[in-house]
Amino acid sequence: MRYPVVLFDLDGTVIDSGAIILASMRHAAETVLGGEYTDERLMAAVGGPGLEAQMVALDPSRVDELVRVYRAHNEPLHDTLECCSGMPDVLTTLKERGHRLGIVTAKRRATVDLAFARLPIEHLFETVVGGDETEKHKPDPAPLLLALERLGAAPEEAAYVGDSPFDMQAARAAGMYAVGVGWGGIHGGESLTDADTVVHAPEELLAVL
Repeated sequence: MRYPVVLFDLDGTVIDSGAIILASMRHAAETVLGGEYTDERLMAAVGGPGLEAQMVALDPSRVDELVRVYRAHNEPLHDTLECCSGMPDVLTTLKERGHRLGIVTAKRRATVDLAFARLPIEHLFETVVGGDETEKHKPDPAPLLLALERLGAAPEEAAYVGDSPFDMQAARAAGMYAVGVGWGGIHGGESLTDADTVVHAPEELLAVL
């Protein structure tokens, strides 16, 4: 196999969560700050340095309140989550081929568990690194390197699959192969300029990896 270790972003890569993230970002911004916001402004920092940093971009003086309102709105919506179409089969095939799989996400570990409670995919991953487990966050490579450390793996034998420019920048900084995906609905495929390759359907991962 080309890459024995494959790490995945979660939102917009494995789980189809773009709609609930956008709804909760809009709810928080409009409830706390008032006014109207474009989808692009609300989603610009999603998937990168974490929820607090996303809220700093909206109003640095009201981050705590924005985060609280966001989480109160967002966490119950995890009961409606689905996987991205085709991803469970692809993950299962990769696992059966002998790849070692992991998740590296900006989500807090407790919020990841909400997704796993809804979707029966947790058993496919050997390690999960949540956004609250490292001091530095994507696009810094620290979360990816922690996952590799836990797996006892080297960067050159690993790929990172994600839907955001932050994912691709983190993968490159970690010395890993950067695979961008075009189905996330959070960031446009044109933003994945740092990817080594971009795929547009989950089944394409089987040939790339």
